[in-house]
Amino acid sequence: MFTAAAVQLTSTSDEEGNWESARALIERAAAHGAHFVATPENTNYLGPHEEKVRRAEPLSGPTCRRFGELAKRLGIHLLLGSFNERSDEAGRCYNTGVFFGPDGEIRATYRKIHLFDVDIPEVRFAESATCKPGETPQVVETDLGVFGLSICYDLRFPELYRRLADLGAEVIAIPSAFTLATGKDHWEPLLRARAIETQCYVIAAAQHGKHDDGGLRESWGHAMIVDPWGLPVATAADGPGLALAEIDLARVARIRRSMPVAQHRRL
Repeated sequence: MFTAAAVQLTSTSDEEGNWESARALIERAAAHGAHFVATPENTNYLGPHEEKVRRAEPLSGPTCRRFGELAKRLGIHLLLGSFNERSDEAGRCYNTGVFFGPDGEIRATYRKIHLFDVDIPEVRFAESATCKPGETPQVVETDLGVFGLSICYDLRFPELYRRLADLGAEVIAIPSAFTLATGKDHWEPLLRARAIETQCYVIAAAQHGKHDDGGLRESWGHAMIVDPWGLPVATAADGPGLALAEIDLARVARIRRSMPVAQHRRL
């Protein structure tokens, strides 16, 4: 059993401001006893997307370096929900999550597989214009448990989460910048569905509020932790803040024993 925190931010193109906000909330979570802390998608930058590509960094760059140093100073497992990682393709970067151990070292990285290309009322956006998709599902084994990694729009693709569960995930992270238009109807039902289907805890850090980004504009927020029975056990209020909850992996094991859906699959 351990305490986990999902951070809620309102990131913009002000990278230093984003860092200070994230740092303060991560420190607050650690002060509350959190051993695992997750930040949202686009933690370090959420603004005009051509500029996002121009500012993209390697994993050895300053963004990962200071989040790694923070994890080491606090002695926590820390998921940088995502940042703009430089790719080998002109005009596009990766949307990459980075998992740091308590020693500050990178334990795993995950490049977002499903990119947010939509044209619906209130939201017209093509993430693939400036982001290159990843290809590989990712889990990371730690002394706390096995974590499966995903990012935002991945949430709509249950086959990814079944794969993460098959790879041993007991806790699934879904750092997000869910739009206001879609989040108000879909965010909580999808999070609960993924928890129920995989019988995992879901830790969903989130962006909230208005950003200086013409495509996404405003995020729904409601950072949430959901237990493996599908019950929300913590939800952040509006604005920057935290959702904090105890993660009990014995509960995961009990639910999987009593209803072994992974063994009952026929297709």
